[in-house]
Amino acid sequence: MTLLDPPQTARTPLPARPAQVGRAAPPPRSRRAAPRDLLGDLLRRPSALAALVVLLVCVPTGDKDVTAAVHITPADVASLGLVALCGWRAATAVARGRGRLIPTRAALLFGGVLVGVAVAAIASRDPSESLSGFIRITQVFVLVPIAMLLSLRDRRDLGLVLGALLGAALIEGAVGAAQYLTGTGASYDGGTVRAVGTFGASDVMAMSAVVSYGLLAALGLALEARAAGRSRAALGYALAAGALVMPLAVSFSRGSWIATGAAVLVALLLTDVRLALRGALFTTAAAVVLVGGLGLGGASVTARLSSITTVAGAPDHSVSDRYDLWTTAARIWQDHPVTGVGPKEFPNYRDAHAPLRLSSGSDTAGAGAGFAREPLLSPHNMYLLVLSEQGLVGLTAFAALFLALLFGTARQVLRERAGRGRAAGLGAALIGLLTWQLVDFLYADIGGTTTVLVSVVLGLAGYGAFTAPGTRAPTAPVPEAAAP
Repeated sequence: MTLLDPPQTARTPLPARPAQVGRAAPPPRSRRAAPRDLLGDLLRRPSALAALVVLLVCVPTGDKDVTAAVHITPADVASLGLVALCGWRAATAVARGRGRLIPTRAALLFGGVLVGVAVAAIASRDPSESLSGFIRITQVFVLVPIAMLLSLRDRRDLGLVLGALLGAALIEGAVGAAQYLTGTGASYDGGTVRAVGTFGASDVMAMSAVVSYGLLAALGLALEARAAGRSRAALGYALAAGALVMPLAVSFSRGSWIATGAAVLVALLLTDVRLALRGALFTTAAAVVLVGGLGLGGASVTARLSSITTVAGAPDHSVSDRYDLWTTAARIWQDHPVTGVGPKEFPNYRDAHAPLRLSSGSDTAGAGAGFAREPLLSPHNMYLLVLSEQGLVGLTAFAALFLALLFGTARQVLRERAGRGRAAGLGAALIGLLTWQLVDFLYADIGGTTTVLVSVVLGLAGYGAFTAPGTRAPTAPVPEAAAP
């Protein structure tokens, strides 16, 4: 007997309970079986690992060599673990003759992207050098989205991943807001006030992307709670979305502002037109009060907003460089129209096709790092990057995938709205996230720590387009037959 054992007292023995017919008593649960139980829970609900992939994006990775062929982050490692887990579950289900794989349409569309990049890599001037690009595109646009598609089964899985996006956004938004308020951010307009979160000055777009994802996730969760009559939860999610506006503003990312505005508008219009109008009025009034009245963001945000309307007529230096990179990508494609020059080959062909005024790189500093010159290794436009490196073959495959995801997800939201008079908020979150990504691809491409989140968004959209996701109520599980 030890101090942890209860005191022994004399008790009258209770009569034995009659044994239940046809049902055996469950075996006692041992503490040694806890790791096995944890693994079993993970196998039954791999969406928990998908949520971990999202949260690991926030782990700082320090200064990175942008010229390196491959950047491996903790989120990348977790995403490959998700691929392995879902692949093992799918293989086991096939071997046992039960369980479902991805829909045929999804297999064809994702397979088309794989074939397109494989053809471009084989036709490359140096296939061995294009191998890293082939692996990266396969990971981001094929393997991880399919694993996400397999890991999502019901509204709870969907809510878990959207909650992880919101959590990551709140973390990065808090760090970014502190950087702006204390002047410890990245270099911008003569100061160090640009909010970049934990990603550093070499990846100034990353924080704005994470915050935008979280804002759209919070909007969808708020609409879902509102439709379910949970007013307190809806208010909490709405306040979280409002809190993310400030760090998004001080990221000074014009592209993220445009993409977020377009995504919110599309999500609200498909969900509730009257709510969209009220939201537009409220946002305008809040912007006037916060920026004009209280001076939040000051002249920097106002100047950045006004520059959006002048990029066509009198663009600043960063915008003119981007225009020149787009011209360069178009010229490369004209010389290699069918299969492009191969993945990761754009930098090798850039100087031979670029205008003379194109800068050799962009200056970065601040957020704990010294001055550095970042080379321009891509056209900063995903569609033009695919066109120049994979030609018409690759662009056709990507266009088919993106359009199928967009129209499929929108169709599910509209179908739910027609059936109930109001679409579910989770479907609005999916269409909003996909809209943001497609608009973002107009001025950015893959690269950096947050690249794996592109896979998460595509997987969520695939779930919405092909498997009738959170826009529909989950069906009740079929009870197992009782033992005789």
